[in-house]
Amino acid sequence: MTHEEVSLTVPLLEDDHKDVLGSKIEELDPNSAHHTDTSASTVNVFRTCFNGLNALSGVGILSIPYALASGGWLSLVLLFAIATAAFYAGLLIQRCMDADPTIRTYPDMGERAFGNKGRVMASVVMYIELYLVATGFLILEGDNLQNLLPDVEFEVAGVTVGGQKGFIIIVALIILPTVWLDNLSLLSYVSASGVLASAVILGSVIWTGAFEGIGFQHKGTLINWGGIPTAVSLYAFCYCSHPVFPTLYTSMKKRHQFSNVLVVCFVLCTICYTSMAIFGYLMFGSDVQSQITLNLPTDKLSARVAIYTTLVNPISKYALMVTPIVNATKAWIRYPCDKRVVNLFVGTTLVISTLLVALAVPFFGSLMSLVGAFLSITASVMLPCVFYLKISGTYQRFNGELFAVSLIILMSVAVAIFGTYTSVLDMIGKL
Repeated sequence: MTHEEVSLTVPLLEDDHKDVLGSKIEELDPNSAHHTDTSASTVNVFRTCFNGLNALSGVGILSIPYALASGGWLSLVLLFAIATAAFYAGLLIQRCMDADPTIRTYPDMGERAFGNKGRVMASVVMYIELYLVATGFLILEGDNLQNLLPDVEFEVAGVTVGGQKGFIIIVALIILPTVWLDNLSLLSYVSASGVLASAVILGSVIWTGAFEGIGFQHKGTLINWGGIPTAVSLYAFCYCSHPVFPTLYTSMKKRHQFSNVLVVCFVLCTICYTSMAIFGYLMFGSDVQSQITLNLPTDKLSARVAIYTTLVNPISKYALMVTPIVNATKAWIRYPCDKRVVNLFVGTTLVISTLLVALAVPFFGSLMSLVGAFLSITASVMLPCVFYLKISGTYQRFNGELFAVSLIILMSVAVAIFGTYTSVLDMIGKL
């Protein structure tokens, strides 16, 4: 893992119209991780905001009405608490990079704080999160295709496969060639539409509620204590982009304005998530499903726009998501094999493994809740706080900052424990 480090990033838009391979996963040369690359620092504040919004805008918007329905209206307070903690963790990442200019990537922070063990820990959390999110993409595709074509079944070698699982297999076969590609430029620019996709989905859902006869008449529940762990876990999943932030920071011309970029990104995304949660909950109440697109009437144009938008993005993002896992795996292979053969073997094996997991645990809401509780809260809140305390030396003296950071860490641990337990229990109950 030390031979080929990767950093989560988004398609970075650069000034002067430079041709750059922007991707959800940007490979970084480990040998250049310890010097300042001034040529990369070409992105202005506006474009960094756009890149940050793309990083924070994801499939979490589909599940957030379900999260609100799980926890009740008062759980919105916890959404704002998670957003605030995640925003503060972003500021701590900036402080770590200001304190040590050799920090260029998220794993670099772990290494600076705890040596090679810290780098490995940060990398492993990133890889597992990417793997499970990619698996979630397959489940999402299967659910929405089944919603569009509910009566379709498939027969393979005399065995009848149900609609959802059949669609998951088909989508995996469609995605497989994209994992073999050496150049992901086209897919990276398609996946850069995260902001637009979120806006289209939100607008389509609101339009469906306002003008397609559904309305916003459900009152909902004030608080549902049993659903709080699920709600908080899904809220955390919406803010799982912190491994992107070091790359965004190092790409900026005026790095001192990075805190302003974080403010804009978190405020706009939180408004978007909150709007979707409120409108979705008012439209469907406790009947809202783990993906709000599954509740939409498929005979309405606005609903179809939301569903089709939901279907396109995961197909384009899957290969970008698993690229660092493929590269890390290839780095461990020392046999004198043709690189092309190794790439085909690793990519195919990875797709097959995510397919098997998706078929075994085809529960999107529960899986994303597990990712949010166990991985997102760890990578986006807990680890940045722990790394900052170690790098800055703040842990050596008791003050208000130490108290605040320690409180956030304790909150993260609580979310990780209770959220993971609830998610695993929920998945076992559905098997």
